[in-house]
Amino acid sequence: MSNTSAMRYGLNISTSAADGADPVADARRAEDLGFDFVSASDHPSTAHPSMETWTMLAWIAAATSRIGVATRVLGVPYRNPAMVAKMAETFDRLSGGRLVLGLGGGYSDEEFRAFGMHVPTARDKVDGLEEAVRIARGLWSQEAFTFHGRLHRTSEAHLEPKPRRRIPIWLGTFGPRALDLTGRLADGWIPSLGFAPPGKARVMRDRVLAAAEDAGRDPARITCAYNVGVRIQDRVDDDLGMVTGPAGAVIERLLGFMEIGFTSFNFMPSGPGEEGQVESLARDVLPVLRKETSAA
Repeated sequence: MSNTSAMRYGLNISTSAADGADPVADARRAEDLGFDFVSASDHPSTAHPSMETWTMLAWIAAATSRIGVATRVLGVPYRNPAMVAKMAETFDRLSGGRLVLGLGGGYSDEEFRAFGMHVPTARDKVDGLEEAVRIARGLWSQEAFTFHGRLHRTSEAHLEPKPRRRIPIWLGTFGPRALDLTGRLADGWIPSLGFAPPGKARVMRDRVLAAAEDAGRDPARITCAYNVGVRIQDRVDDDLGMVTGPAGAVIERLLGFMEIGFTSFNFMPSGPGEEGQVESLARDVLPVLRKETSAA
């Protein structure tokens, strides 16, 4: 089992702005229950009431003290990459080094159209993602950084202060070019069970690690995190995009994902009694997983 001693367990925080939603309270509870990080997705144009992801996570970081905070994942075309690099440095500094900067190419073309943005092609999404990573790393490490990409650029740009540490960048990628990019440049890969079931995820992970090796990087240093929908209940459902069943069955499936090579999980509890689902994960699942991996 690869890298199990570094296993980390995260929890999705909903961006819902419906009456009664309290993402700060949810994150505080996750911290109290022993989760390692919280995360939130990035969908600015929704028909239901929702919060802007970065702003919400900043409030969460200010209201917590230990737990990591991950963007899962920011759509690069929504925001200027150089500005995101500046935002990330400030966020990481003020939070005491707790940010994981998750980036992606942007999922829904309808969201771009809705907000009057240019709709990127598939090539644009991957190229823009690569340029965003290169811009962030350049601004975080070099003086008067100039970058001329196909889609994004900087010109003798200063970003001060520089980050106090290497801010981890995780990419949510699925296609061959994007997976190769992840292996070449990223600190982590974060696919979702619903889009990358275990058999497919194994092949995709192999491609990421092979690209890392070809680039002269140590593949073992890439965090492989799995977004996993989970519902603890009496029966096991035939839902390929979810892990369901009694705690023991859930644990068995998650251990199987670790055998594939995943070194972190981001849990997305669903169904009735979501608060109880989070409690069950913390009480009945995480302690067993931590014991199993510490003994491996």
